Amino acid sequence: MPNIQKPKRALISVSDKTNLVEFAKSLENYGVEILSTGGTAKILREARIKNIEISDYTGFPEIMDGRVKTLQPKIHGGILMDRSKKNHLADAEKHHIQPIDMVVVNLYPFQQTINREGVTEEEAIEEIDIGGVALLRAAAKNFKHVTVITAIKDYSLILDELKNEDGICLETRRKLAIKAFEKTTHYDETIASYLKNKGGAVELLNLHYEKSHKLRYGENPHQKAAFFRDPANHYPNVTNAKLLQANKELSFNNILDVDAAIKIVSDFSRPTVTIIKHTNPCGVASAEEINTAFEIAYNVDPKSAFGCIIGMNRPCTEAIAKHIVSNKLFVEIIAAPSFEEKALKALETKKNMRLLAIGDLRLNPNDRDIKTVSGGVLVQDADQYVVTNHDLKVVTTVTPTPNEIVAMLFARKVVKHVKSNAVVFATYNPKTKIEQTVAIGAGQMSRVDSVFIARHKGGERLKGSVMASDAFFPFSDGVEEAHEAGVSAIIQPGGSMRDSEVIDKANELGISMVFTGVRSFKH
Repeated sequence: MPNIQKPKRALISVSDKTNLVEFAKSLENYGVEILSTGGTAKILREARIKNIEISDYTGFPEIMDGRVKTLQPKIHGGILMDRSKKNHLADAEKHHIQPIDMVVVNLYPFQQTINREGVTEEEAIEEIDIGGVALLRAAAKNFKHVTVITAIKDYSLILDELKNEDGICLETRRKLAIKAFEKTTHYDETIASYLKNKGGAVELLNLHYEKSHKLRYGENPHQKAAFFRDPANHYPNVTNAKLLQANKELSFNNILDVDAAIKIVSDFSRPTVTIIKHTNPCGVASAEEINTAFEIAYNVDPKSAFGCIIGMNRPCTEAIAKHIVSNKLFVEIIAAPSFEEKALKALETKKNMRLLAIGDLRLNPNDRDIKTVSGGVLVQDADQYVVTNHDLKVVTTVTPTPNEIVAMLFARKVVKHVKSNAVVFATYNPKTKIEQTVAIGAGQMSRVDSVFIARHKGGERLKGSVMASDAFFPFSDGVEEAHEAGVSAIIQPGGSMRDSEVIDKANELGISMVFTGVRSFKH
């Protein structure tokens, strides 16, 4: 088997016509006969490049609106014949099948189609490429004799080898075959994922991620790490964010923290800021203006905010930037939809601070939460449930005031993003319209300990606040601890075997309590 293969005949059928004319013209100059399908043939004819249309070559027209055009023995026989086997060559001669040495295909743009707003399922299905995938697989299988090209960027690679080697070497054909199989695998996964999201059952989990870049290390310096991205996910997130100040790359832990920050502020429609440490918020505030929300959120727990990540759902302003610089705040990263030019100028002095422009925030309705365990993965829908007034059930004799309900719903949004066992104390000022956390208790083995820690952090500020719990109170001691801190209302899911005991304790202490029926554990 020769290592170098000089192509005599190429089949070109491309959806993306970028650089097509230049590439085909070069092949023509090297004496390669070109076969092509309808749209490709039209472009080549207009460029006065000789080519034979598939229907003329096979003697069979394209049918069914182009769904069937290359699925034909003269095409696939020409691609799949093993030129080292006499019986293959005899079959080819008997049925007048000519060898095809090169296949150039880029597939129908299924991903771009389903990314369009308002696209129907029928429109999406029409963009599922059948013939193109079959051509790629056939050519890749027979890489010993056929060169398969799936990417426009590989045109130059092929032309360089034709120029320098007078053909395509086996090593290149093998690499391009691998690329073709990876392409068709990802293409099928994208289609399957789309149909699953339309209501199909999940029987097989396919995870396709591309390596974005190597990280300096993982959670700790002795751990090697890399960052992989989902090429099909085009939503605003940490993966797709633009790094504006690149003096220092994001670390493994930075990426986790920024992801947590973005998820929190994406849940709020009002101008909102969160301060993140170790994926937990140490302060969150919503206000009429993003500048106010920032100052309130940062000052909830300024001691914990040392070396923090700041997330906001409005553009970062000059005022916020100047506040950070003038007060010499140690901030690792600011993640915002965008940055005012004057804010960027003000932050230039913070050489090691990273600025991430995320774009206009919106939730991905198909987002999944994937956790690894030894030997497997756990997959669930992302927790995007937002508790509203309609979920609330007052279970105490004391009814919460309208202002307490606003504060409780705010606290409930925040507690969803805090590691369990979690409690969040919050207030709402109707005059300033500021919603804010005043203390957060995170990640304790006992819920009463989470309340105790938050009480220690919040001190006198907790008087008159409300408290949200991510899960039910197994005992009434957490309610007693909250009462001693000065809490006036509690929001929790309910569902404990001791709910009646917990409710009785709230009534005894004069605290209003509402159940939501919705738990939000975060492990």
